[in-house]
Amino acid sequence: MKIGVPKEIKPQENRIGLTPKSVKTLTSNGHEVLIENNGGFEAGFDNDQYKSAGAKIIDKAEDIFNDAEIIVKVKEPLAKEVKMIKENQIVFTYLHLAAAKELTQGLIDSKSVCIAYETVTDNNGRLPLLAPMSAVAGRMSVQAGAHCLEKNQKGRGILLGGAPGGEPGNVVILGGGVVGENAAIIATGMRAKVHIVDKSADRLKQLTEMFGDKIIPQLSDETDIEKLVSECDLLVGGVLIPGAEAPKLVSKNMLKKMKRGSVIVDVAIDQGGCVETSKPTTHAEPTYIVDDVVHYCVANMPGGVPRTSTIALNNATLPFLSKLAKDGYQKALKEDLNFLAGLNVHKGSVTYKAVADVFGHQYANASEILN
Repeated sequence: MKIGVPKEIKPQENRIGLTPKSVKTLTSNGHEVLIENNGGFEAGFDNDQYKSAGAKIIDKAEDIFNDAEIIVKVKEPLAKEVKMIKENQIVFTYLHLAAAKELTQGLIDSKSVCIAYETVTDNNGRLPLLAPMSAVAGRMSVQAGAHCLEKNQKGRGILLGGAPGGEPGNVVILGGGVVGENAAIIATGMRAKVHIVDKSADRLKQLTEMFGDKIIPQLSDETDIEKLVSECDLLVGGVLIPGAEAPKLVSKNMLKKMKRGSVIVDVAIDQGGCVETSKPTTHAEPTYIVDDVVHYCVANMPGGVPRTSTIALNNATLPFLSKLAKDGYQKALKEDLNFLAGLNVHKGSVTYKAVADVFGHQYANASEILN
């Protein structure tokens, strides 16, 4: 198959869909790979590395979209890219459609086959293609939050780890999934006081076994979220409902009770955010202030560490892409129900129920539509 990898055009997005190592694997199996000129440069991969791996360097994204059977990206297609997607073309990338009405409609209209990294599952119900970027974002969330707490960033002027004679900062992590676990790794490493709130007692038990008394596990149904939020210095939003819009766990009224200069890092912003006052920001302008609370809501956090992120993402996505290219999407998806869960839009139909429900589209069962 002919696989196309355009350069990402989302602001400050420096990741790329394939590493040279992944390209080598694909070309060795007889596939043709088209890489946009300097597409991986900011992630530390130059044209010569891609050429050595067997890729063809293409000057214009338009030519890649025109020629490729599969488009491999990192972030969701922007409007300019949606216009270039062809009927029956396979698009394999993060989509986050539940928070993107116009994109969803654009992909429906394109009559392409859109497979979202973030809804592919495994046999345990986990999300193997979302997990590596969630891990990166979780670790970055505490780094970013610690920086935002500095006074010159409009924060409270505290050090998360405290100092001799000074108390450590108070970190509240909403959600004990991959984001929450990785946020806790960094926050506990900084010696902050760390609360993790989750709805699953079993998951909190796992986290307690992992972190011991370095965390304070709290079951969401038995916790006064408003009180907890009002007492924190850093709030990390890591809540996820796979493929659906994130629940708003922190209201505008709760925000008014937070400390002046406290910080919110809403990692769930890709799915609409779990804080009512959250809105997407960029690496160039990552923060804004509401009611004296600093909001950090960068929608592509792992794009700030593109080399690490690209390598981690490829380790997860390459086996699925290899199967797509070898067998075609119909055979690849039919033979793997976990992979089939990634199908969000198919030739004009919405095949992911949470996306269909949020926008009022008719839902088409993915299994039935491929038979």
